[in-house]
Amino acid sequence: MKESKINKNYSLNCRGRLLDLSKPQVMGILNLTPDSFSDGGKYNEKSAALLRVEQMLKEGASMIDIGGYSSRPFADDISEEEEWGRIEEITRLTIKEFPEAIISIDTFRSGVAKKALDLGAHIINDISAGLLDEEMMDLVSSYGDVPYIMMHMKGNPRIMQVNPDSENIVEEVWNYFVKRINASLKAGIKDLVIDPGYGFGKTLLHNYELVGKLGRFTRLGFPILTGISRKSMLYTFFDTEPGDVLEVATALHLKLLEKGSNILRVHDVKEAVRIVNLYNYLEDHGIV
Repeated sequence: MKESKINKNYSLNCRGRLLDLSKPQVMGILNLTPDSFSDGGKYNEKSAALLRVEQMLKEGASMIDIGGYSSRPFADDISEEEEWGRIEEITRLTIKEFPEAIISIDTFRSGVAKKALDLGAHIINDISAGLLDEEMMDLVSSYGDVPYIMMHMKGNPRIMQVNPDSENIVEEVWNYFVKRINASLKAGIKDLVIDPGYGFGKTLLHNYELVGKLGRFTRLGFPILTGISRKSMLYTFFDTEPGDVLEVATALHLKLLEKGSNILRVHDVKEAVRIVNLYNYLEDHGIV
């Protein structure tokens, strides 16, 4: 039996700029960390970072997600000052040089979020859904028109992959989002996006169970962001490196779009935009 049509009538008010999610969008990743699992240190020089932003925008990214804290398993913890020091100049320059771009800041710290929003950033992407900084939700709400992306993560980034266990990962993530959505709405946040958190405190099987059941989370009534790009759930099958599984990510992106993903968060923007365009064509002609 064909699944019922997924409601995709979503938009995000990004500080007065409307981002239409009735068709899926692509978020390009800009890691400004020396130890990211995939591209650590590659864009730490401002010229390289700005060229990368320009490239991703030309390839069709609707948003640029800037982060300075590595959330890979066993990564070193850094201070809030160091995290902000990594992203301040590039955030400032990106906003100045690419005024048409929608800028997301990948941080779980309200202090970093506030400084970035004061520079003109548009979105906060929090891997902890406010659980690592109890001031985060109130901070986002105080700006009025800042969308808040909240992710499911079990534990903290350094130890989340040490024997992750769950009797029913789908139910666990569902219950987590019910609680965090309620907390966000209570804080007064107007635009929410949920992220199942692929690779964050989950086994390989957990990740693929969440791929298969992603459609269930559309019932929560909020747009869904999915981030599988270059993660171990892709390359462990093939005993290879994070950058060597683009075709696997592309195939899985199509499945995630079919299941209801509204935003693909990726390193490889051109390929993701192409699969979004293909999906839109198939959907428009009633094929998916």
